Amino acid sequence: MNARPPGPRPAEMPRLLRMLVTDRLGMVREAARIGDAVRIAAGPRTMYVFNRPEYAKHVLADNGANYHKGIGQVESRGALGDGLLTSDGEVWREQRELLRPAFRPGRVNARSAVVAEETGRLVRELAAREGTGPVDLLQQVTGLTLGVLGGALLETEVRDDGRLAHDFEAVQDQALFDMVTQGVVPGWVPLGSRRRFRAARRDLSRIVGELVADRSARMDAAGGEDDALALMIRAARRRPDADGARRMLRDGLVTMLLAGHETTASTLGWTLWLLTRHPATRDRVREEARAVLGERLPEAADLGALTYTTQVVQEALRLYPPVWMLPRVAVADDEIGGYAVTAGADVLVSPYTMHRHREFWDRPEEFDPERFAADQVARRPRYAYIPFGAGARFCVGSTLGMMEAVFVTAVVTRDLDLALLPGHRVVPEPMLSLRMRGELPVTVRRAA
Repeated sequence: MNARPPGPRPAEMPRLLRMLVTDRLGMVREAARIGDAVRIAAGPRTMYVFNRPEYAKHVLADNGANYHKGIGQVESRGALGDGLLTSDGEVWREQRELLRPAFRPGRVNARSAVVAEETGRLVRELAAREGTGPVDLLQQVTGLTLGVLGGALLETEVRDDGRLAHDFEAVQDQALFDMVTQGVVPGWVPLGSRRRFRAARRDLSRIVGELVADRSARMDAAGGEDDALALMIRAARRRPDADGARRMLRDGLVTMLLAGHETTASTLGWTLWLLTRHPATRDRVREEARAVLGERLPEAADLGALTYTTQVVQEALRLYPPVWMLPRVAVADDEIGGYAVTAGADVLVSPYTMHRHREFWDRPEEFDPERFAADQVARRPRYAYIPFGAGARFCVGSTLGMMEAVFVTAVVTRDLDLALLPGHRVVPEPMLSLRMRGELPVTVRRAA
């Protein structure tokens, strides 16, 4: 008989369950402290937390067909709809195949000018704030990622006057509330969070409707487009039911707006913050950017030459992976590393803890971009580092996201000195992505 993974002592269970609500990062770190395979039984539900590369490979790739989207899927679908991030099975496969042409590396490289233009815009806006007091860097990079999303994937302008950020905050709050409470709080209970969520959903539906109407009009005039929004509109037009078509467009576009900008904005926030704390690394990035780019904006061909800047971004993704938890549910009984996993159980793989495993990472809490030098990477198991997930659900937008992160890190560091406002404490907030809580206030001056 296969072994049962160890679990917390009964006296520890109330604290762990509270942490699921109040300190989700602390909960997965506590599970990793117990062991690389941990079983947590809470009432009728059983949860397994696995924290080794070979275990992650089994769940996400080798036997991925046995592991569907897990804890939080139903709740996230209630908040976000049935888009690529939340769907499963045949619905997910159809959506993934539909959008594949928009994310082809050749197409992404062809849109590198959009990324460069938005990067130049960001630097100009930041430089204009020199000497004017602190600026919220997170708000600035969020504007950039929305601009890239619109120009590179949707072929329509997407700008935020604050409404999108507010709406997505309300949607994520509701998804996580539903996940934690597991639906025991009836929908009719008049909670303030639910009122905010419903208002946000109405606002997002209106915004999505405007984007679709604009793109549809231009499609009819031109035709032949392979951007993500055009692909979704054409697929919706083929549906026989009008209500289903509208839901498909709304859910797909809301998901893309959220996932397409927040993960990269989060990565940029963490990367640029880390550089404010490590001036020697910042200076090396600046030196590389000036040697490779001179004073011009980057092009797709420059990515291969910005090697150290890429390592810096990769190290930021190791410490603060936007996708910090990969939840699955076992369809059938299975065995992972000699441990029995029962059908219907929740299975969690956390890149956040995997990226801090002391067997695979020396001084795991320290920031060290040299970990991603080619010789270092070759010595590590492939699945010790999974910032974009793995297997069939590997992040479809990873190529564009890395291009954005490297271009922005290189140009901002080349041209500007950013300094965190003294006394400001940066706190990770594990929502649907691992972002910073609140603002990231920095002062700006031009680099010498």
